[in-house]
Amino acid sequence: VVDIKINPTYLVLSSPCHGGCAEVDSMTEAVAGQGFLLGCISCKKREEVPARTTVDWHFKPLQEDKFRHIFHYNHPTADILHEDFAERLRWQGTLNTDVQVGAVYIHNVTFNDSGTYRCTFHRTLFLSNCVSCPPANRELVSVVSEILMYVLIVVLQLWLIVVLVYCYRKIWDEHEAREEKKAQKAQEASASSTRANRTGSAVAAPESGW
Repeated sequence: VVDIKINPTYLVLSSPCHGGCAEVDSMTEAVAGQGFLLGCISCKKREEVPARTTVDWHFKPLQEDKFRHIFHYNHPTADILHEDFAERLRWQGTLNTDVQVGAVYIHNVTFNDSGTYRCTFHRTLFLSNCVSCPPANRELVSVVSEILMYVLIVVLQLWLIVVLVYCYRKIWDEHEAREEKKAQKAQEASASSTRANRTGSAVAAPESGW
């Protein structure tokens, strides 16, 4: 049994994606002739938003500069894209359209499998908001909203005028009622004074004649 040592710089990398909230590095050592799990995890930030995800694995051998596209998963199809990994890769990730775990298992590891592995998540979110409404509808809504706003302003102004007129008339009526009461009291006082004077004169006249 020969241990295949992979330098720490040759980690299995999970590239960032726009809907991801976690990245997990895979193990970095494998045993020749045995299997090896390439781990890769990415999760959505908002679970309530439906999505569809595809996963791609790339491999860069030691002493090379370019990555090779070796595997593509689009549920439920898993495609091995490079002959060096033919019949040796098996999907070990999430088995639905919104992939969270993008792990791949390598059978019968060889020394030629040493290098850098990279997995990439491509996630498409399906939002329920109307993002393609016709411009005419948006303009119509804007015009109607503006008209309703002006109508509301006019109605409020008329209502304010009616309230002011009502309050003014009520205050004026109360003022008139007070003035009327004052005038009535003044008349009653004047009439009482006149009657008192007449009574006093009638009593004084016989005394002077006697």
